[in-house]
Amino acid sequence: MLFVAGVVALNLYAIALVLLRAAVYRTRLYRPMLWNVWLSVLPILILILGMLLAALVGQIDGRLAPPALVLSGIVWLLLLPNAGYLITELNLSHRDEDDPVPLWYDLILGITLAMSGVVNTVVNVLLVHVFVSLAVFGDEVAAVNRPESWIAVAAVLLLLGFGMYLGRYLRLNSWDVRHPVAFARKAAAHFRIRGNLLACVGFSLTYALFIGLIYVIIAGLVLGTFEALEAVRASA
Repeated sequence: MLFVAGVVALNLYAIALVLLRAAVYRTRLYRPMLWNVWLSVLPILILILGMLLAALVGQIDGRLAPPALVLSGIVWLLLLPNAGYLITELNLSHRDEDDPVPLWYDLILGITLAMSGVVNTVVNVLLVHVFVSLAVFGDEVAAVNRPESWIAVAAVLLLLGFGMYLGRYLRLNSWDVRHPVAFARKAAAHFRIRGNLLACVGFSLTYALFIGLIYVIIAGLVLGTFEALEAVRASA
């Protein structure tokens, strides 16, 4: 519960800093930051609602549970880049040359937004990592440490990095997939430009590795604790 409280508090702190920036320094409220925080949290809510929906329809007809989970998983994966997108707020693009807000304030604001994005992403991936591992490989905590589970995590993080690139440089959003032809044309036009494909690969790998390292630290601690508790319970 302390872990969950910390995640919630970090997001609330980021929101408070955005609001206080406008109130204290009498500058415009940068609404896109608030929108990005909401989008960063949204995949977690979709994931929880998807699990609840699958459980509900599973009680009505067990055959409906897997399709509900798959549909929820697809929506979640499309929205997941929004969680990590907050990392890119570190470019301080919201600042003007004559901005009355001190640089130190915008630095802590940018760092807080970035860290909330990282933490939200870790929570998203961790929930799916645990749920899918237990569902596929068995109900033991050790299932989450199978090589297949970690390969899947790595694949998700690479897709996350690619999605962040599309959002930052092509200004594409998750919901743009509703118009697949326009989506594909814009992406094709972008990658036809010399050097953009290499930049995309570098961006995706760099961000995936960064979030992956943070994930190993946090998930390793959480999963290690559960494994230790299970070992103690088994030996009792």
